[in-house]
Amino acid sequence: MTDPRTVLWQARKGPVPQDWRVFTKKRGRLSGFFHGTSDDPDPLLVITTGGSVEYVSEAKPLAIVLFGDLTEVKLRVSTTDSSSLVSTWLDLRHRNGNKTRWSSVGFTNHLDVIQAFLESYGAHKALRGHG
Repeated sequence: MTDPRTVLWQARKGPVPQDWRVFTKKRGRLSGFFHGTSDDPDPLLVITTGGSVEYVSEAKPLAIVLFGDLTEVKLRVSTTDSSSLVSTWLDLRHRNGNKTRWSSVGFTNHLDVIQAFLESYGAHKALRGHG
């Protein structure tokens, strides 16, 4: 993947390569005021065939996933008996044996984000002959 900050810059300025998925939303003035992020750029998530990079605010580090560092991605879904709320995330297994949980901070439970991540990871594996 290209430098993560360059990916974000290109996604904000456009145009982007056809195989990139870009997710953004406007930061609300009231929410930005209460979280101290009103002067920050809007949240942005970019998913490419090389990985994903997410910007939430200047106070939070970039969330970066490099597909080349992964050996497996599994979809996970959970709900509680007392609620109809459904949580979705991805379990990521890294080449070094570590396992992490991924879900977008800015686009929580957006199924289109999870779908784009899975599709791009699949394309990455197919392009590298690991399909």
